[in-house]
Amino acid sequence: MVEDKPRRNTRQRQVVLEELRKLSTHPTAAELYELARRRLPKISLGTVYRNLELLVQMGVIRKLETAGSEARFDAEVNQHYHVRCVQCQRVDDVHGLPKNPLGEAAIPVNGYEIVGLRLEYIGICPSCQDDSADEDPAASQVNENQVAL
Repeated sequence: MVEDKPRRNTRQRQVVLEELRKLSTHPTAAELYELARRRLPKISLGTVYRNLELLVQMGVIRKLETAGSEARFDAEVNQHYHVRCVQCQRVDDVHGLPKNPLGEAAIPVNGYEIVGLRLEYIGICPSCQDDSADEDPAASQVNENQVAL
């Protein structure tokens, strides 16, 4: 069994955490790397990944993983839900929902002891909606026809 050693708070870890806490979006490790490099030009991408994983293990941040998408990170560890843009993959918080919006009917499920719930809405973010509105209407019609085929 591996013992949990006390972890010293390195400058790199502190910068990664500070940059994450500044954002309301949920950045990828690569996006956080670019932000951290502005303050620590010699930081490596591997250092950012290791520190993010350690912060997740410590319970300081959350890792958001969805099949087919790159992991994103969230400095808000309290129970809340997310909405993901299906076009640009942006992720935002959704607040104001009950802790279990499915109600008590979801517990127990098929003999499982339920220990948590992840709910993610999917949609098109305001920025992508604006980009779609700015497109040529004829081009938009072609895209709709292609989807319909």
